[in-house]
Amino acid sequence: MNRSLGKWKLPQPTDIKEDEEWKQIPRIARTVPFGYKVNKEDNTLLDPIDYELEALELARKHVKQYSYREVANWLTTKTGRSISHVGLRKRLVHEKQRKNTARTLRKWAEYATQAIEKAKNFEVNRTGAKVQS
Repeated sequence: MNRSLGKWKLPQPTDIKEDEEWKQIPRIARTVPFGYKVNKEDNTLLDPIDYELEALELARKHVKQYSYREVANWLTTKTGRSISHVGLRKRLVHEKQRKNTARTLRKWAEYATQAIEKAKNFEVNRTGAKVQS
C-alpha cells in the first residue's frame, strides 16, 4: 500500500479533556492494540500513547457521521499508525459491549443491595422476631 491516503477534512478535537490520564494495561495477546505500545522494562504491560487514544476517542464520534473506512484512513493519516476499517469497527464494537456489560452488572449489584436491605427489614419487623441486643 504505497499510495497516499490523501487529505481528510474531519472536524478537529475541541472537547478532549486535558487532565484525563490513560493507564497501562496488561498485554494479553501477541497483537498490540491501537493506542498502546509495549513497555520497555516489562513486555507484559502496554503503555498508552496519548495522542493515538485521543484521536481514537475523536474517531468514535466521527463514525456516526462518516464510514468506518473513511475514519480509519483519517486516523491512519493523523497518527501515522495504520488501522484498518475492520480493526476500527471491531475495537469500537467491543468497547461498547464491555461498557454495556459493566453498566448491567452495576445495575444488578444495585438491585441486589436493595433486595438485601428489604430482606433485613422483613426479618427485623416480622411478627415473632427475636429482639437483637
